[in-house]
Amino acid sequence: MNKESSRPDWVPVDAGREFATRVVAGEIVPAPEVHPRRRKSADTPEALAAEIRAGDRGALARGITLIESRAPAHRAAADTLLRLVTPLAGGAMRVGITGVPGAGKSTFIDALGVRLCEKGNRVAVLSVDPSSPVTHGSILGDKTRMETLSRMPNAFIRPSPSGGELGGVARRTRETIVLCEAAGFDIVIVETVGVGQSEVLVRGMVDCFLVLMVAGTGDELQGIKKGILELADILSVNKADGDNKARAEAARREFSRALHYLSPPAGAWQPQVLTCSALSGEGIDTVWATVEAFFKQGRTSGEFAFRRQEQAQTWLDALVMEGLREAYERRSELAPLLAEVEAQVHTGRLPAPEGARRLLNAAGFIP
Repeated sequence: MNKESSRPDWVPVDAGREFATRVVAGEIVPAPEVHPRRRKSADTPEALAAEIRAGDRGALARGITLIESRAPAHRAAADTLLRLVTPLAGGAMRVGITGVPGAGKSTFIDALGVRLCEKGNRVAVLSVDPSSPVTHGSILGDKTRMETLSRMPNAFIRPSPSGGELGGVARRTRETIVLCEAAGFDIVIVETVGVGQSEVLVRGMVDCFLVLMVAGTGDELQGIKKGILELADILSVNKADGDNKARAEAARREFSRALHYLSPPAGAWQPQVLTCSALSGEGIDTVWATVEAFFKQGRTSGEFAFRRQEQAQTWLDALVMEGLREAYERRSELAPLLAEVEAQVHTGRLPAPEGARRLLNAAGFIP
């Protein structure tokens, strides 16, 4: 019997019957019945919360999808889910990682995450991609650039489109952090888009803000102009390997001198400037040891608790502003006035501030 004839020859016999036959030794033998794939019943917030608390990563992914949904029908379920899991959240180390484009953020997180997982930590990475202007989905696919980490059983990587949001974070990053903590992840890393001047919102939702830079860009102090360095708790010059190692060390000294002029109050954390290579792994352990030192000092000084309070207040403020905007957009009776004001602003007959005041006054938001 040749190789081809030794393989079972499956033959569909009836499209209306859910089984097939195979030819064995010249005889037709019924194959085991094949059941159709059953659709999973719709998740309730209570069921999702229970599965997330049990560490089910599939349930965690579905929960994140629910809270990211813009469908009005999903809003109540998302709110219920968050209310159920919030008491279990808050125990993770929240670390934001940002940097100039090309700084190697994804490669760095892949190397760091693998080390943390090997030490027994459970690591969640919220990787925010720029959004396609056509499909509004992620266009970089950061998960594919964290190939080693994505295979670790105690890691969870969630790429999300930024959706055009400012600050280099996705629309529901704060809520996603809560779900990941409820699922038992003790380290949550938020990788931001790296968009430059507007990338500061992430500072309001993490405990430690790590900025990656690279040497040889032509202007080592460009980060100062972007307002990122003054928010950094730790700064590391990446790609400090090979021929670039000396340039990276020179850049580290330059950044250290720049940060000297941004000295924190007495007793507060002094931002550290390091070098590392995500490619070779050199310096990665030192960077994380510095992160741990930052958390240790923050818990001792009370800065950690203060930042958590700030995060909660910032989250509340953002949701209030979002709710006000949505409430305004639902006021269909304002459509004629909106069209009139827009036309006058477009033609220069009405200043934009006055037009905004007229609209907000008509909506009842200002007297």
